[in-house]
Amino acid sequence: MSSSKRLAKELADLTKEPLDGISVEASEENLYKWNARIQGPSSTPYQGGTFEVAIDFPIEYPFKGPKLRFLTPVYHPNVDKDGNMCVGVIKAEAWKPSTKASTILLAVSQLLAEPNPDDALVTELADEYTNRRAEFEKHAKEHTQKHAKK
Repeated sequence: MSSSKRLAKELADLTKEPLDGISVEASEENLYKWNARIQGPSSTPYQGGTFEVAIDFPIEYPFKGPKLRFLTPVYHPNVDKDGNMCVGVIKAEAWKPSTKASTILLAVSQLLAEPNPDDALVTELADEYTNRRAEFEKHAKEHTQKHAKK
């Protein structure tokens, strides 16, 4: 199956049976560029926010994983100021061709629910998350209210 056929099928599956709190659409000009909207998980500082994520699939998909980037600013130890994120399933050394777009989207949502300070891109936020959780949650909530409310 070609990469474009697989992407079209995965997009159709996600459209027919959307993931809870996640919507996705492909660019009209380019099936390899998707835009996802992820609702902040409940009982987290991100609750009530909508986070846009750009997903760029390579022509070699599924043999090579996509690049993801938050378009919505997010206060998170695993997301840098440019929106780059550290998510295990999309790391080159962990990528498996059997991984589907739905799994990737769920992993991003899970990252919002459970930051991983041991694999942080922003060490100051990882430290705050680990050692001053209430302060971290207050800042993350304020950031969500400012940037992720639609």
